[in-house]
Amino acid sequence: MKAQKMIIAVFLSLILVISMTGCGNGETEEGTAAFDGTIYFAGSSTLAPTISQIADSFQQEFGTWDQVNASLPAKEIQISVSTGGSGAGAKAVLDGTASFGMLARDARDEERDALDAYQEIKVGIDALLMAVNKENALGASRSELSAKEVRQIFSGEISHWNEMDDSLPGEEIILLVRDVGGGAHSVFQDTIMGDIDVSDAAIEVPSMSGLVDRLMDNSQAIGYASYGVAEQHQDDLVAFSLDGIEPTENNIMDGIYPVSRPLILVWNGELSVAEEEFLNYIKSDIGYQIIGEMGFLPVR
Repeated sequence: MKAQKMIIAVFLSLILVISMTGCGNGETEEGTAAFDGTIYFAGSSTLAPTISQIADSFQQEFGTWDQVNASLPAKEIQISVSTGGSGAGAKAVLDGTASFGMLARDARDEERDALDAYQEIKVGIDALLMAVNKENALGASRSELSAKEVRQIFSGEISHWNEMDDSLPGEEIILLVRDVGGGAHSVFQDTIMGDIDVSDAAIEVPSMSGLVDRLMDNSQAIGYASYGVAEQHQDDLVAFSLDGIEPTENNIMDGIYPVSRPLILVWNGELSVAEEEFLNYIKSDIGYQIIGEMGFLPVR
């Protein structure tokens, strides 16, 4: 009888071990299945092309996630990057629809407070340059604007070019600005306009690249161009010094040029292994090289 009980006990123990082993494999397979190989970024249209470029380099170098880290599945690397403005990036992290939010401005207090474990990293610095089409008469006669003049122009107080200088044509000034959800909108309002509203006549453009495209297409327009995008189109635009301060790399990095903004990535809580691996790649020499090549000023 004792022998029979012992056999039953051993048998039950074997069943328990097999059951536990099976659960462990199930959890591993479930965890692997849960990660489809994609990391999601959302937000700033200024930062999006840079993250996409770094993602392309990452994918070409490794191909599948197991080549990045042996603990990851052998699934194709996919980095999804969508735009919609800095505000949309912060909201996507809050909603859980993106791993990282891309912001081309400082995060707002309410955005930080909304996340349980807010995290961020600054990857670069950008600046907003007051610029016109190379065919614009103002660009041919002036190399500098004052902050007061910019406020007068964008508030609509000065609405025609000859109101600035009698020698300029009498055409109406076309104002180009970013939409309210864009990081550039907040930076321009805070650093230049203050409590003064931008004119209702201003044309809101949903991306920085779109704004610069319109600027290059309209000789009577003025707008603010991202330093990175303006550098790529310097033969088509005329950028102005602001209050005597040139928007040079040194002046922007030193904080002397007044209309600068951080390029940051935000997330909530701890990162997954894959997310951490890609973030490390962004911070690597290759990542910072691409940030510089895209016309921004990389930050270590």
